[in-house]
Amino acid sequence: MTLAEAAAEADALAESGDAKALAVLRSQWDDEIEADARNPDYRVRSLAYRAIAQFRFRQKLELLRRGLEDESPAARGSALIALEALSRDHPGDVNAFRPLLHELAARDPNAAVRRLAIICLKNGTPQRDTIQLLEGIAESDDAAADLRNTARAVAAGLRKKAVAR
Repeated sequence: MTLAEAAAEADALAESGDAKALAVLRSQWDDEIEADARNPDYRVRSLAYRAIAQFRFRQKLELLRRGLEDESPAARGSALIALEALSRDHPGDVNAFRPLLHELAARDPNAAVRRLAIICLKNGTPQRDTIQLLEGIAESDDAAADLRNTARAVAAGLRKKAVAR
């Protein structure tokens, strides 16, 4: 079985609520994910970062930090996708990575990575500095239209969350 197949199986187990089988699968693939996240091939690293979310591997958040700082936009994007998935039920994950997410959203040279960082921020707590950053991106003439629209939508969602508190 490949890591991609194991990750798909882990995702199915997590969706079905079979925590015991998921834990067994995690223990079998733990070292493989760690090794693949350090592989010289960006495609292998990307797969490893995405697998972290499919395995619901919350213990690997620091490994995701490595992915967010990866030289490859594909690996950074996969790490962001994983962080977004893990943070849906745990906003503290976004809060722990907030400064790095701000940096990626504002300055990453890859537009897709910037957009994914903005999408991750929607799962965090509605902090003023994040909303201001997103509003700045939304109003920037230098940003692409889809990036501005995403920033505008996430900022509005965070403002709504802040009012609901």
